[in-house]
Amino acid sequence: MQRMMNNAKYLMALAGAAFVLSAQAQLQVEISGVGSNQIPVAIGPCANQAAAPAQISDIIKADLTRSGMFKVIDITPTNNLMQVDATGLKSLGVEAVAACAVVPSVNGAFEVQYRLISTQGKDLSALKTAVPNQFARLAAHKLADDIYEKLTGIKGIFSTRIAYVVQQGKQYRLEVADADGENIIPALTSTEPIISPSWSPDGTKVAYVSFEQRKPVVYVQNLTTRQRVVIANEKGNNSAPAWSPDGKRLAVALSKTGNTQIFIANADGSGLRRLTNGTTIDTEPQFSPDGQSIYFTSDRSGGPQIYRMSVNGGDPQRLTFGSQYNISPRISADGKTLAYISRRDGGAFQLFTLDLESRQEQRLSDTTSDDSPSFAPNGKYILYATQNGGRRSLAVASTDGRVKQRLSIQAGNIKEPTWGPFMK
Repeated sequence: MQRMMNNAKYLMALAGAAFVLSAQAQLQVEISGVGSNQIPVAIGPCANQAAAPAQISDIIKADLTRSGMFKVIDITPTNNLMQVDATGLKSLGVEAVAACAVVPSVNGAFEVQYRLISTQGKDLSALKTAVPNQFARLAAHKLADDIYEKLTGIKGIFSTRIAYVVQQGKQYRLEVADADGENIIPALTSTEPIISPSWSPDGTKVAYVSFEQRKPVVYVQNLTTRQRVVIANEKGNNSAPAWSPDGKRLAVALSKTGNTQIFIANADGSGLRRLTNGTTIDTEPQFSPDGQSIYFTSDRSGGPQIYRMSVNGGDPQRLTFGSQYNISPRISADGKTLAYISRRDGGAFQLFTLDLESRQEQRLSDTTSDDSPSFAPNGKYILYATQNGGRRSLAVASTDGRVKQRLSIQAGNIKEPTWGPFMK
């Protein structure tokens, strides 16, 4: 719960710089598919939740349902969390019961009490903490994260954030939102394109490419102070920023030498050094989780394919062979799975993953115009952009391909997504 308070401080500063968006800009979430083995969990309305500025239990239920991992069963609330009869629900196949209560407080805060009990009668988790009113949704996401982790052994991602670009007419907006599409906060508005946002590992900054100088330039922007610095404004194109895991470096694709190549710089733009030295195009760099390798797209084999090489240089290793067109590499946090966009099946651009050990490929999307994949920090979901009904929207697929979500807005196109890190 201390992480919740740290998140709250970050979001408070971020919210202070925000302006109000119209209702039509809110993200709409549609869910399809479920996990192969859903966990039955009973959740009742949070007792006295009218004392909180958000419906705590409704947010928890929505988070767990959206994950596809849980079968949510409604129960009657109780004001006394110590009297929850979890064992009585065992006959219904329920594995655990989550109960919560809200206690009104003062000075713009409320107290939330929470308990997670297995139907074997064992306490799995419990807490009691004060929550500032403006972070009621964050508190609910944190409770959903706790349920997810206690029942699956995997960290939940409901309290994480996403960033993306909205294009409405001639206006472009870089926005940050909760993983469920709520609490939208604008980071940058421009009449020129914004592309390739990339979260810093600590979640306080975003690197991106802006065309406001009538050419692509790489910036890093602090999301709390809104201050930003130019990281790469070399001759030609400056594109595709990607952070190192320790946040001390950025990989970028620059055409300053003629053909686009991969360079690495310090996080403030200093110390620029060239990594690749091919005569073809090398672009879309991504650091490996240990920071020792770079994944990138190159056409050195005749068509775009994905390669990996050491951050210290050397010979690149080709990784993709399943089709003649593979781009946009993203690597999971454990370094075991590569996500990318592959063109096949009559020209369709679709989301694929590659198990780097078994070399097994899997197609995760059934759409035909996908781009910009981004792993959730727990590695179990991938956010990407696609096209639906002639309009760009976002989608989420579980890495087993069973669960799918679509995030859209009523007007305009939403694209260039990136999933933020766990907040510390």
